[in-house]
Amino acid sequence: MSGGDIMVSGSVGRAALWIDSLRRRYPLLLAELAPGTGRTFREVRGGGPAASTLAPVRLYVSDALRDIGDGVVELEEAVRDRLGLRRISAAPVAVRLGRLAELLDALREMPDLAAHVEEETRRMAHRCARALGDPEQLVRLPGRCPACGSVSLRAFPERGVAMCVNPPCRHVLDEAEETA
Repeated sequence: MSGGDIMVSGSVGRAALWIDSLRRRYPLLLAELAPGTGRTFREVRGGGPAASTLAPVRLYVSDALRDIGDGVVELEEAVRDRLGLRRISAAPVAVRLGRLAELLDALREMPDLAAHVEEETRRMAHRCARALGDPEQLVRLPGRCPACGSVSLRAFPERGVAMCVNPPCRHVLDEAEETA
């Protein structure tokens, strides 16, 4: 399944979106781990940085890389096991994500596994975004809030929630209200 033929409806479609997000952003996370500012620091007497030594490794990025890497390995193994497929050779995270994307069509008959894949890939994509410092995207929705009538409807795709952002209201839309 490639980025061009992703269907958004259902757990399989949403999982495809999260896998695609991880495939695009994971290399950015790898680049964030290695300080490549061209600027170096050294410690001077009395503590504190001064020019000419390497910048420190950001541990939160390292932790995110390990969490996502382990999560992708475990998820691919669990999906292959549940589908009755043999184990496959070790590979980089990007390759494993591609292999997971190729297995998504087989999950259409297993809604519980599709929901698990969606939840895990969403969790890993959020972890990647947080480590990169990306804020959650907000999408303005057309129409008015059914509870207060304001034009403050917004979707939070990463959370899977659509709601009114009018502070006194904060009405959360259900699926029927979102499609109306």
